[in-house]
Amino acid sequence: MLKLNVALLSLALLAAAAPGPPRVVRCSNGKTTANAVCCKFFDVLDDIQENLFDGAECGEEVHESLRLTFHDAIGFSPKLSRQGKFGGGGADGSLMAHSDVETLFNANNGIDDIVEVQRPFAIKHGISFGDFIQFAGAVGVSNCAGAPRLEFLAGRSNNSRPSPDLLVPEPFDSVDKIIARMGDAGFSPNEIVDLLASHTIAAADHVDESIPGTPFDSTPSAFDSNFFVETLLVGTLTPGNPIDPAGGQALSPIAGEIRIQSDASLARDARTACEWQSFITDHARMQSKFRAAMSKMAILGQDRSRLIDCSDIIPVPMTPLAKSATLPAGKTMNDIQAACKATPFPTLSADPGPATTVPPVPPS
Repeated sequence: MLKLNVALLSLALLAAAAPGPPRVVRCSNGKTTANAVCCKFFDVLDDIQENLFDGAECGEEVHESLRLTFHDAIGFSPKLSRQGKFGGGGADGSLMAHSDVETLFNANNGIDDIVEVQRPFAIKHGISFGDFIQFAGAVGVSNCAGAPRLEFLAGRSNNSRPSPDLLVPEPFDSVDKIIARMGDAGFSPNEIVDLLASHTIAAADHVDESIPGTPFDSTPSAFDSNFFVETLLVGTLTPGNPIDPAGGQALSPIAGEIRIQSDASLARDARTACEWQSFITDHARMQSKFRAAMSKMAILGQDRSRLIDCSDIIPVPMTPLAKSATLPAGKTMNDIQAACKATPFPTLSADPGPATTVPPVPPS
């Protein structure tokens, strides 16, 4: 009898420990999610896809929303905290809550536009500024061809203090300075490169004020590896004023494309060059590493255990990439400045036709 009872108890414990079916909550709108707290984000999703992202496009508002996720979160410095100073709250929405302070920081030049566009949505839906910034960034990325589905955790407080200045890396910063700043926030050199996959769907409005909407690569609406290829091409021109180029620029290889100094330097630095090169022919790896780095960045200054996983609200990106990595038309392998000594640079073919030029991203 004792053996039977032990056996029954063991079976009961195994049954209790066995994973059950995923929890499903049916929201008032008929949609389902894993947690009732997440239900309210369905209405936010529908609203911003239609009225912020112009019907779920991967355009200017997506680029700016993704930029905002980083600029809000990176205001976080354990080093300052150890010195007895306020080190910032990280991904806490302070850039939106205290826009009168933080948008005046040099590194945040022009970010006031997307802050003012987003704020009414957050207030309308009763979402904390920190949650809304990260939610909008994740939703926006899902609209881009080839993008990963990003994690989204909800539950950030709306209580924040203005971030200290000088915590957001600038285009003219050296690799040493960027690695030190990002290392203070908890990111390795490789993770810096992982985050820079965001530049595959980015454009610059304020690096050179004379050419707003100038993208960083030739396919700014696709989450692809063109940025990592094109940043390694020999630079030959300045897309704006060639006589007096704006600070923070490096020579670009393609007409209509902007290259910032920090990207050019990170692409060629021994500490980051191999991670940079690795994404060129491994799209799945680029997706995975970007998602992991974004998940880490989105909860800087937060306690993950106190947040609720609402990732199932984020749309699954449905648009595949049109093609694998190639050289822009008019370029050859001789134009590549390979910098990773550990791994040979992959052989790429060039697109056919006349030399590639890039039209600016239309203003919203």
